[in-house]
Amino acid sequence: MQVRGIGFVGTHTPERPAMSAFARNVLGLAPVPVDGSTADMFSLPNGDVFAVASLHEGDSVAERTVGFLIDDLATAVDELHTAGIETDGIMENDRYRYTHFRAPDGRLYELVEEITES
Repeated sequence: MQVRGIGFVGTHTPERPAMSAFARNVLGLAPVPVDGSTADMFSLPNGDVFAVASLHEGDSVAERTVGFLIDDLATAVDELHTAGIETDGIMENDRYRYTHFRAPDGRLYELVEEITES
């Protein structure tokens, strides 16, 4: 797998409305509508994305995710599985195909593949 960059950073927080307002009003990030996403998405000038989401059901601790930008998600998922790393399946919104995994440090990360229009 070849990681091309960190194209996505997200936070899961019980303070979603306040954090989204902070991203928009203080950091000056532009909201980006992404169909199929349950997070508030914001675009940075270089095209990277910052996402603010509510806590997942049953979670009591806020987490952050880093999305490693790759070209071929299916192949990358196979490589993770070969290395003994479980994923939560491939999901999609109108901007990305992605999967979550826990790295050896126990933290949550993502692999993201940008969806290109054909």
